[in-house]
Amino acid sequence: MATVGQRGQSSPRELTRMGDRISFIYLERCILHREDNAITAEDANGVTHIPAATIGTLLLGPGTRVTHQAMSLLGDCGAGVVWVGEQGVRFYSGGRSLNRSSSLVEAQATLWANRRTRLAVAREMYRMRFPGEDPSAFTRHELLGREGRRVKERYRQEAERVGLQWHGRVYVPGDFSASDPLNQAVTAAAQCMYGVAQTTVAALGCSPGLGFIHAGHELAFVLDIADLYKTDIAIPVAFEEVAHGPEDVGSRTRRAIRDRINKVGLLRRCVDDIKHLLLSDAAAGSSASDEDFDQVLLQSDHGVELESGRNYADEVPW
Repeated sequence: MATVGQRGQSSPRELTRMGDRISFIYLERCILHREDNAITAEDANGVTHIPAATIGTLLLGPGTRVTHQAMSLLGDCGAGVVWVGEQGVRFYSGGRSLNRSSSLVEAQATLWANRRTRLAVAREMYRMRFPGEDPSAFTRHELLGREGRRVKERYRQEAERVGLQWHGRVYVPGDFSASDPLNQAVTAAAQCMYGVAQTTVAALGCSPGLGFIHAGHELAFVLDIADLYKTDIAIPVAFEEVAHGPEDVGSRTRRAIRDRINKVGLLRRCVDDIKHLLLSDAAAGSSASDEDFDQVLLQSDHGVELESGRNYADEVPW
C-alpha cells in the first residue's frame, strides 16, 4: 500500500457526486481501517468493506476506532465524517464539505441578509410543502399559522387512513419514552429527516445556522430543509409503522424511513431543492460544474472577481 505522501489526491471529477451517494452510514463498536479504496469495519462478526466513494457522511458512534489511513481515504473521497453519540442522538464534531465551490453559501448569505428575499425563500418553502396554495402575499405570521393548520390536518388524515386515534403532538425533549407510540414514531421519523437534511447541508457547504423560517439556532437551515419532507415522508411512515404494532416503534420507524428515503431518492431531491431555493434557475443549472473543480478568486472593486495566483503590484498605483 502506498504511503499518504505517495498517493495523489483524487480529482473532483473522479468522485461520486453527492446526489448519488448513500446519505449516511452509522457504525459503532468497531475498528475502521483502509483496504485499497474501501473502508473496512471490523467487529466481532468479521470485516465489512464499504466503498469510500459511495459514502455521503460516515457517523461514528461509541466504541469506534479509526486509523489515519482510513481518515486519509475518506478525506480524499470528499466524504463527511461525524462523531456522534449512540444512535446519533448527539453531534460531537464533523468534517469537510463535498462541494468545493462557495457559490451556494454565498447565495444563501445574500438571500438571508435581506428581509425581503429571506421572506421570499420562506414563501417558496411553504409552496414546496403545500402545492396548490399561493403564499406570495402571506406575512410571516400567516405562513406560520397556515403551516400549523396544514400539519394538524395531515396528522388527522394519516390517523384516519391507518385507523388510529390521534390525540395531538406531545414531545418531551430528552425523554423519548415519555410519549405514546404514535408520538415516538413521529419523533423518530423527524430525527431521520434532520439527519438527511444536515448531511446534505454540510455536504453542499451551506451554512446550517442561516435559516429562512427557523432562527436563533445553529441548525436553523437544517430544520428548514427537514420540514420540507415531514408531511410527505416522515408523518405517513410513522403512522404506518404504529398501525403495524406499538412494539419497538422507534427502531422500526427509523428502518422504514431509511427504506423510503432510498426508494424515493430523497438525497438527490434534497440537493436539488436546496439549489432551487438558493440559486436562480440558470445558476442552479451551472452549479453542477462548479462543484467539480477548485477555483479560488480574488475580490476587487464593484463586485469584480480576479484570477488568483497573480501579483497585481504593477497594476495598482502606490
